[in-house]
Amino acid sequence: MLGNHAISAGLKVLAGILEREKARGGDSVAISPEAIAALQDLPSVIHGRRQALAAACVPVEVAAVVAPTVAVAAAGEPIHQIPAAVVKPAPVAEEGRDEAWRRAQLNAIFKSVKNAPEPKALGTLFETVVFASGNPSAEIVLVGEAPGAEEEKLKKPFVGPSGQKLEQILKAMGLSREEVYISNIVKFRPKKGDGRFQGSSNRPPTHEEMASCLPFIRAEIEVLRPRVIVALGRTAAEGLLEQGGALGAFRAGTHQFGGIPVVVTYHPSYLLRQEAVSPEEGKIAKRQVWEDMLRVMEITGLPISEKQRNFFL
Repeated sequence: MLGNHAISAGLKVLAGILEREKARGGDSVAISPEAIAALQDLPSVIHGRRQALAAACVPVEVAAVVAPTVAVAAAGEPIHQIPAAVVKPAPVAEEGRDEAWRRAQLNAIFKSVKNAPEPKALGTLFETVVFASGNPSAEIVLVGEAPGAEEEKLKKPFVGPSGQKLEQILKAMGLSREEVYISNIVKFRPKKGDGRFQGSSNRPPTHEEMASCLPFIRAEIEVLRPRVIVALGRTAAEGLLEQGGALGAFRAGTHQFGGIPVVVTYHPSYLLRQEAVSPEEGKIAKRQVWEDMLRVMEITGLPISEKQRNFFL
């Protein structure tokens, strides 16, 4: 089993690094001597464990892609080209993509997250996985940035005041949280310092933390193939779209993630903060979010009544 672990660890590290560099337009990355040694050991490990890997395969596979490649070389040594690897759902005919298949794939992705080496290697995230919740056949996927203390405690995204506000928005759309799929880019709560005295306080994830988990949200989206993705907040938008910008510019723009339309809106916690400032500020923020949700409803073909159209006016 030691060989299997080495293969899995090596390929998952490559998955995060190379997906990130590919998105940034890079064609090579620098790798530490320790990583080089681990990667150079892979051929002999794979040769000795080929049959064991075939017997122990899971629904989520690690699939090689042609480009980009990573240049691996110690000082004075020749460069070895290692193909990139990404987490991908198991191939299946279109008619086989039923709810049972989706649940199996999402469960396999969850297991991959639990053992993912790159997020752990950062040392800035807690250990508890907060994966996702909702309908695996949903047409709407809502993506936040990272779990907080309450989410970590319940192992469920968007609970507490922010979750209640999100449920109010969905209710106004004629939906419940059980009818949509809710996830975060980062699957672990970010630490403040070493996390020992953090208590219930939270912080947004860094770009590095989001990049380390981006392959998993990509895999989730590929399994679900929703009609639309909603990025909740600027940080989530930056991590998902891999570009910086103001939230106003994100809201006004047209975006896609894996060929699927992305609507960017304010995080529910922003609504709570604006409501605390004044009723008027809260009303303005709610109307902005509602305009974004009307776009989501139009994309998915949800019926929009005149009352809904004029909501919060």
